[in-house]
Amino acid sequence: MITDLNNQEWKEQTAQDTNGFIIDVRTDEEVSEGMIPGALHYDIFKPQEFMNAMNNMDGDQNYYVYCRAGSRSMQACQIMEQLGLKNTFNLTGGYSNWDGDTVIPE
Repeated sequence: MITDLNNQEWKEQTAQDTNGFIIDVRTDEEVSEGMIPGALHYDIFKPQEFMNAMNNMDGDQNYYVYCRAGSRSMQACQIMEQLGLKNTFNLTGGYSNWDGDTVIPE
C-alpha cells in the first residue's frame, strides 16, 4: 500500500523505523544539490538500473521514496508495489518542499 506522508509524518516515521530505507529517485544533477541523509539514490529515469535495484529489495522492508515534487516518487512507489514491495511511502511535495536535514553527496 502506498502511503503519502507530509514532512512531519516522514520525519517521525523514518526516525522510528529500524526496518526502512529512504530512496531518492531524482536525477544525478538534482541529487548533487543535496539529498535527505541516509538516502539511496536510484534514478527513475534510468529504468534498467532502477528496476535492477528494486528487484533486489526485500518485500518485507519499508521504503520511503522521494523525488523533486512528488510525482516521480509516486510512480516509483507504483512500480515497487507491482514488484511485490508492499510498504511504500511517498513524500508529498518532494525534496523541493523538504524542510528537514539535508546533505550534499560526495
